[in-house]
Amino acid sequence: MYTEKELIERCLENNPKAQEYLYKHYSCKMYGVCLRFARNTLEADDILQEGFIKVFSYLKDFRFEGSLEGWIRKIIINTAINYYNSKQNEWNEINLETFASNQAVAEDILDKISVGYLLQLIRELPEGYRLVFNLHVIEGYNHQEIAKMLNISENTSKSQLSRARSTLQQRLVQRKSE
Repeated sequence: MYTEKELIERCLENNPKAQEYLYKHYSCKMYGVCLRFARNTLEADDILQEGFIKVFSYLKDFRFEGSLEGWIRKIIINTAINYYNSKQNEWNEINLETFASNQAVAEDILDKISVGYLLQLIRELPEGYRLVFNLHVIEGYNHQEIAKMLNISENTSKSQLSRARSTLQQRLVQRKSE
């Protein structure tokens, strides 16, 4: 319907149809991003809404140096991180020592689980684990970038990732035995 440039121009002119098109075109993919970072669907809804408010607020700053989808995705991820940081004091701290060391997961376990179940397991990870896991494994950020984004050390990022993987492996092994 629109080229990327036309869509942005029309949105900046406050054209409601263009704004609705932009939201509908990108919101499903971005909601998937939100679900990976959020503890539940209500938090994902909040992150998505806040993220798109920022998208429309900063659309004038888009420089056409990459894809619009990539730019929106970065805003959504930053919104999720900011959401996490603002809520961090409200959530109970997790005793990291309670999680056991890595266990190997058999290939057949992975063949038997659904994507929905795996996403649910990721959502159930403790906050820090989930953020680092999503940023590193799914979004492709390195530990230095993650450390800067979350205001943690690189070693903490690496540790959180290791523990996230271990926790996921344990839960997958538990599922196999059920």
